[in-house]
Amino acid sequence: MEQAAGSTQDAHSVPVCYRHPDRETGVRCTRCERPICPECMVSASVGFQCPECVRGGSGTGHAPGASRPRTVAGGTVTADPRLLTKILIGINLAVFLVQLSVGDRFTNRFELIGQAYAPFLDGVQGVAEGQYYRLLTSMFLHGGYAHIVFNMLGLWWVGGPLEAALGRARYLALYFVSGLAGSALTYLIAAPNQPSLGASGAIFGLFGATAVLMRRLNYDMRPVLALLVINLIFTFNSSLNISWEAHIGGLVAGVVTGYAMVHAPRERRSLVQYGTCAVVLALALALVLVRTAQLT
Repeated sequence: MEQAAGSTQDAHSVPVCYRHPDRETGVRCTRCERPICPECMVSASVGFQCPECVRGGSGTGHAPGASRPRTVAGGTVTADPRLLTKILIGINLAVFLVQLSVGDRFTNRFELIGQAYAPFLDGVQGVAEGQYYRLLTSMFLHGGYAHIVFNMLGLWWVGGPLEAALGRARYLALYFVSGLAGSALTYLIAAPNQPSLGASGAIFGLFGATAVLMRRLNYDMRPVLALLVINLIFTFNSSLNISWEAHIGGLVAGVVTGYAMVHAPRERRSLVQYGTCAVVLALALALVLVRTAQLT
């Protein structure tokens, strides 16, 4: 196994991860000095260690179980680093199947709308009427096959590696904070009768956090920045009828939250990380309350 990885490295000018030979990396384990990618990086007192060295012992005389593997953001290294991404994709697909089965009545009940009469429903509907759940449920609805396919591909490509780098709890917090921030900005700015739905607000938050993480690890940021620019061009293409408010809200929240995730000082890491999530959510709530006051 190690010989095969070493042979692959000889063929590249840039070292590749010994556990994932298809991934180039400039980071090495501080104990065994083997190249490791972001998914394999375990934060140590100095630099990063690979999961095998961490499981083998802390190097300080403690028992191997005394030092649990940690991600770059302080999360626990897990056997399946993409589990939550798979679950989120599964939930989105399941909800989409319900949309197809039940029809527009289901979508109209749970999509994001400020204040308006909705088809198939009685009376005025919307967040301003106390239906605050729409800020969350709209994150799992989609407007068609192309919409959900592109969103789920983006979630898999960006979310999987980010989940591995942050750990499950921090990744999930980032996802929902970004999505809710996107919903809040949409509610604040968009016309009250303009419906909005989709996971793209949360996914743009993952894009933003990925850019911050790559910067933190001194990776080449051109690929992710190019992908982000392309998506922003599509976002502001009026002919596509895309909710740019959700994308921008999610992106800003993702950058802010992602920065806190990967730059928080070790001694108060959790406080800074989850405290930032709470502040972003509080700001999103403030936007919601301001808009509700305007509409009622």
